[in-house]
Amino acid sequence: MADPYDPAREGAQMGFDGRMSYADYLGLDRVLSAQAPISDAHDEMLFIIQHQTSELWMKLMLAELAAARAELAADRLAPALKLLARVARIMEQLNSAWDVLRTMTPSDYTTFREKLGQSSGFQSWQYRMIEYRLGNRNPAMMRPHAHVPAVHAALQAELAQPCLYQTVLGVAVRMGHDLPDTALAPRQTPAPSLPEVQALWAKVYRDPAAHWALYELAEKLVDLEDYFRSWRFNHVTTVERVIGLKHGTGGTGGTSYLKRMLDVVLFPELWTVRTEL
Repeated sequence: MADPYDPAREGAQMGFDGRMSYADYLGLDRVLSAQAPISDAHDEMLFIIQHQTSELWMKLMLAELAAARAELAADRLAPALKLLARVARIMEQLNSAWDVLRTMTPSDYTTFREKLGQSSGFQSWQYRMIEYRLGNRNPAMMRPHAHVPAVHAALQAELAQPCLYQTVLGVAVRMGHDLPDTALAPRQTPAPSLPEVQALWAKVYRDPAAHWALYELAEKLVDLEDYFRSWRFNHVTTVERVIGLKHGTGGTGGTSYLKRMLDVVLFPELWTVRTEL
């Protein structure tokens, strides 16, 4: 009978006294001890981990969006395209998380819902930062973060910068396309649809070969918003499946609030131009 397989024979490191291990590098002691259910309900662990992992993916998404915006501002389009493709894949992961949460029934959730107090995903500052970075900018949504000055300041600083879409439009202007200053200036409200911007995208889509870089950028933005819309829709259906039409724990209208968010369009001209072509 052959001896049991021993990875050490192939050079695998098996001792970690004074050496950095996998768990050390990832800080797994901190990560795996961050789940602290406050009830005896079995499904509370699922609820906590689903939201914690979503926040980790959002942390990565924010880093990639910041990097993509910096690359676009410097007219380095190839790395920006790669980063935007990664953001869309991150959104795909966030969408998949709803499939796991939907295994929690209304009966399961009611066993610990009251323990949540006023806490709600509505209060996720990282999600708010993602919306601001993508262009859905409602200053009123900063109020739930006023009690954390550093977070409030970071959200305010984001509003002082062009959003991702405006940064893309800046690329178009530097390529020689004519757009009004209002299309590029930082805004503290959602940007309105502008006929000049739609005319730009109509030109690009009517002759992709002549405007390939902008054409590819446009499609990356559409991919991203497509996944983002799916995420919002999955959020609505999951919440309705679990709590019906009850108010959310944070005091929002629950599904009525989430359904209102379905109407928000991040890159409006990229969608309306399709009717014109």
